Amino acid sequence: MATQPLPTLQTPRRPRFLMRWYYWLLLVIAAGYGLAFAMHWDDRGVLWLRERLETPAERQQSVWLPDYRAVIDAKLLPGMEKDEASDLSYDPQTKTLFSVMGKNPFLVELTLQGEVLRKMPLVGWTNPEGVTTMGNGLIAITDEREHMLSIIKVDASTRELRREDFPKYDLGPSKDQNKAFEAIVWDPRNQQLLLGEERPPALFSWKSDGSQTLKGDKQKLASNELDIRNLSALAIDPRTGHTLVLSADSHLLLELDEKGEQVSFMTLLGGFNGLKKTIPRAEGVTMDEAGTLYMVSEPNLFYRFEKQK
Repeated sequence: MATQPLPTLQTPRRPRFLMRWYYWLLLVIAAGYGLAFAMHWDDRGVLWLRERLETPAERQQSVWLPDYRAVIDAKLLPGMEKDEASDLSYDPQTKTLFSVMGKNPFLVELTLQGEVLRKMPLVGWTNPEGVTTMGNGLIAITDEREHMLSIIKVDASTRELRREDFPKYDLGPSKDQNKAFEAIVWDPRNQQLLLGEERPPALFSWKSDGSQTLKGDKQKLASNELDIRNLSALAIDPRTGHTLVLSADSHLLLELDEKGEQVSFMTLLGGFNGLKKTIPRAEGVTMDEAGTLYMVSEPNLFYRFEKQK
């Protein structure tokens, strides 16, 4: 008698659109990483952990950015819709702010509430990106496109400024010629200008006696603590001497101590630190002697932050 073959069991095939569970897991992980990268959580996560280790005494001796809240949020600078606010600096003698506009070069003086006092055309500049007051009417301006630093003189009667009338200094080449020296701030404690390259972020110092004369050449500083995607602007806290580093791409303001080590940070995303919306392109930051923070964002937005007691 012939033996009948055993029937073959047919295993039902899963529909093609049903992927194995680990494929879904990989997709979730990839999506999560993409979101974290886009929102720059990788920049802030490490900083947040470091902040938790700061003692109350250390917080008192620092700026401590987490305690700041916006009291003027995205105020429009009138008449500057087609310009690009590129930096901001506080003048302790006039109690006003100075900002440079990069698209149509001019210097503007503002009140501490963001009201425009006067505009001064910058004749001869092509792309002014950084500005800092040095006292006695002296203001240093960087031209990112031409890799040039100028130290100008401004008084109450100034209505226009011509670059050919003032000393100029060559900043030299940058690793990325199109992302060069965008930031500058006067450091009165150390009698030097602090310069910042946009990308890759880097810091330099240039000695001065506070006049229109610079000494020697610029010196590169250690930049290991710059966990940011780009460097947009610099500020010095006149009370502690700590450096504030602004990054538009990371939506981040970072505090460094006198050794260049990270102390605290403030996120510039909507819903944090009193901001209703994310600061779109933060390009300038400065601080006054009372510890009040001021920022400008392209094209023409003004912000003021105060520390909550």
